Amino acid sequence: METEALHPESQAAPTAPEGTGLIRHDPWLKPFTDALHQRYQRYRATRARIIAAEGSLQQFARGHAYYGLTRGEHNGQPGVWYREWAPGAIAMSLVGDFNGWDRLAHPLHKDQFGVWSRFLPDAEVAERLTHGSLYKVHVHSAIGPRDRIPAYARRTVSDPRTHDFTAQHWDPPQPYVWQHARPELRGNLRIYEAHVGMATEEPRIGTYQEFTAQVLPRVVAAGYNAVQLMAIQEHPYYGSFGYQVSSFFAASSRFGTPEDLKHLIDTAHGCGLLVLLDLVHSHAVKNLNEGLNLFDGTDYQYFHAGGRGQHPAWDSLCFDYGKWEVLRFLLSNVCFWLEEYRFDGFRFDGVTSMMYHDRGLGHPFVSYADYFPPYTDDDAVVYLQLANELAHTTHPRAITIAEDVSGMVGIARPLAEGGLGFDYRLAMGIPDYWIKLLQDRRDEDWHMGELYHTLTNRRAGEKHVSYAECHDQALVGDKTIAMRLINAEIYYHMVKGSQNLVVERGMALHKMIRLLTFSLGGEAYLNFMGNEFGHPEWIDFPREGNNFSYKYARRQWSLVDDPLLRYHALAAFDRAMIRLDEDHDLLSSLPCEKLHEHEDRKLLVYRRGPLVFAFNFHPTQSYADYCIGVPEAPAYRLLLNTDDLWFGGHGEVLAGQVYVTQRVPSDRVAQSIQVYIPARTALVLLRM
Repeated sequence: METEALHPESQAAPTAPEGTGLIRHDPWLKPFTDALHQRYQRYRATRARIIAAEGSLQQFARGHAYYGLTRGEHNGQPGVWYREWAPGAIAMSLVGDFNGWDRLAHPLHKDQFGVWSRFLPDAEVAERLTHGSLYKVHVHSAIGPRDRIPAYARRTVSDPRTHDFTAQHWDPPQPYVWQHARPELRGNLRIYEAHVGMATEEPRIGTYQEFTAQVLPRVVAAGYNAVQLMAIQEHPYYGSFGYQVSSFFAASSRFGTPEDLKHLIDTAHGCGLLVLLDLVHSHAVKNLNEGLNLFDGTDYQYFHAGGRGQHPAWDSLCFDYGKWEVLRFLLSNVCFWLEEYRFDGFRFDGVTSMMYHDRGLGHPFVSYADYFPPYTDDDAVVYLQLANELAHTTHPRAITIAEDVSGMVGIARPLAEGGLGFDYRLAMGIPDYWIKLLQDRRDEDWHMGELYHTLTNRRAGEKHVSYAECHDQALVGDKTIAMRLINAEIYYHMVKGSQNLVVERGMALHKMIRLLTFSLGGEAYLNFMGNEFGHPEWIDFPREGNNFSYKYARRQWSLVDDPLLRYHALAAFDRAMIRLDEDHDLLSSLPCEKLHEHEDRKLLVYRRGPLVFAFNFHPTQSYADYCIGVPEAPAYRLLLNTDDLWFGGHGEVLAGQVYVTQRVPSDRVAQSIQVYIPARTALVLLRM
């Protein structure tokens, strides 16, 4: 008779505590089993309280359908409800052009939960409170009386003379009719990060309509399959790049109307493009006139009281993620942008700042203990877990990306494993590495092993968005890779045929840096608009320091459109690089395998999927008939050459050349090929 003792595999394995599945991917987390379990339990407990009180997470996140101005009825009468959560307020009233801004005409009434409300029947106000009407809520509190913009306002507009923002009732007689279904992501995620206002060549603020007509076709032609829009949530200061949000439910009116934004997204969907929103839930603007600061007279309504509520580096306010109505506000915001505007997902800004009590400032993150209490803001971690669950429930194909520099364990792993539920994390160490390399080391001192390690050093089992640079590196005070490489020569020697050694070096390394990042750095890729062709200038929004100039808050598309300029060649290379993923599923091909490395010769060769990448970073030395060990295959064909003439190179290697495999051992394998690889050139070979 067979017994369990004879077959130990038949015995039930001990059950791991809930929320500790991350340990299967990273055994170094085993000492933190209890901490992972507790993190998961906090999320489950908060979720359970929400469901018990509201019925479901989705119902809880319907604050935008309840607060603010909403259509409804009362005692059988149709009309408009206004509701506002402001527990610390003494008195409130609704004011606007519909009642002559009379602070006494329409007082609000407070319930036991601190929610103020009033019903305005159509019979009384329908002819005066119409589409386009301006309004605010008058709040009397401990800091005195003040007109405020409602927290859930869906549109705010700025007076062109006073620049004062006011809420605007937006109820168009003809609601927008969507024409296109949300597309499915085809292949791997390739993101084109963009800012609507600075997307025009003229020195002014661009519009949603112009972006739709002029920029979306460029994104499609360049081979990207997602657009990430910055600065959409309303912000009073244009120069904040959209990161000092005042009205979280309002699409910035400086670019156009809500219908214009919907048309942009609808058109993108018709082109097969996903549209992601740069979502700012990490902090809020301090402004009293436009934002939530001291809304009900207290500093602890939406934010932490005292110093904990002040962000020391951003001069902004930090949310209290443990408060019931703050959770409702932010989760409703997630739901709102997915449903009302049909965004396809989010890049969550400033996640590191949210997750740690010290905002991640100066924190070295050298131990796994840094990712758990007492260092973490557990309420913020729970909020991010709930936000990811809600986003993926509201739109099952939603994409969520975490901007986290700390390396938080499990941030892009499923909730059930104890992760935070994001689909991707930004590989933020890569652009930082390129900056340090370009400004601190000579070309001759670049270390090939370090390059490979840095580009592949990421948490296993989590998807990463790689990028060589984004909007951060393009801002004034920093430099894009093109400017670091070429500097002032970018203004004088970018005509094809012009002889300049600085430009020659810059062109070569610009392509190689991008190709290395694209092929090694992650499972998705991001580029900020204009950087793909080496845009020659930084971004500097109009401000007092530059006499409110728009000269550097624009994109010079005419440069890339001119075939006589090297910008055109850089863009052509970017398109060819993107095609490697389109045609060969490069970004989902794992794992990478290093094939050859030679420090003195500055050579690095590796394979990913069916492609072999050979880089020669040596400034002057080319190598003829160089033997490289390759995986088993009859031959390899040259698929991409950074030095091709049409990419602004010298064309020293024959396009489409075929390299026949020889039974000559090299690099610990039995077969090899011989290649000619010029200085500062990268070759991409396809296994045949």
